[in-house]
Amino acid sequence: MKSITINGSQRESVGKKATKALRNAGQVPCVLYGGDKPVHFAAAELAFSKLVYTPNAHTVVIALDSGETLNAVLQDIQFHPVTDRILHVDFYQLFEEKEIALNIPVRLVGNSKGVKNGGVLRRNNRKLRIKALPANLPDFIEVDITPLKIGDKVAVGELLNDKYTFLHTDNTVVCQIKTSRVAVEDEEDEEEVAEGAEGAEAPAAEGAEAPAAQE
Repeated sequence: MKSITINGSQRESVGKKATKALRNAGQVPCVLYGGDKPVHFAAAELAFSKLVYTPNAHTVVIALDSGETLNAVLQDIQFHPVTDRILHVDFYQLFEEKEIALNIPVRLVGNSKGVKNGGVLRRNNRKLRIKALPANLPDFIEVDITPLKIGDKVAVGELLNDKYTFLHTDNTVVCQIKTSRVAVEDEEDEEEVAEGAEGAEAPAAEGAEAPAAQE
């Protein structure tokens, strides 16, 4: 999984007055949990743009002014209800030997047969929650929708992977092809059509007489 570096300064004062001063200076108060004790730090608001305003999932390298670097994932973020500015960010520390739960975006690839015939693609889950070691976290979960016909669906049970575990039931629907008013019956595969045509011509090849033409 791709990683984003955020440069931060550790802070000792965590009261309301100190927090307000940070925000007025364009800094965002942050807390890193998951270690021996919480780490309080602040980072420039612009540093979060690539982490927050994107559909992609990332891990984070927090580079503190003390020279220490910590690996983490975004856990929670608070926005101002009016200005939509970032007010506070919580991170959770990563450890190589410890699994972490994270929401991973689903990427659909291919052109569905059902959609070509007028069906409608419905994305039931744009993200799926998985549990894995940090080294096994994927950038996205790829789903090939090419073979899907009208009425077909893809469930989590069809996406099982050795590197991570889905935190959903196997019958959780990821996407499906729904019928519509303009939908037509799915066309048969070319191979199936060819086999059907050969079967229809078989009696003539065995010597069956064709009906006589009427004068």
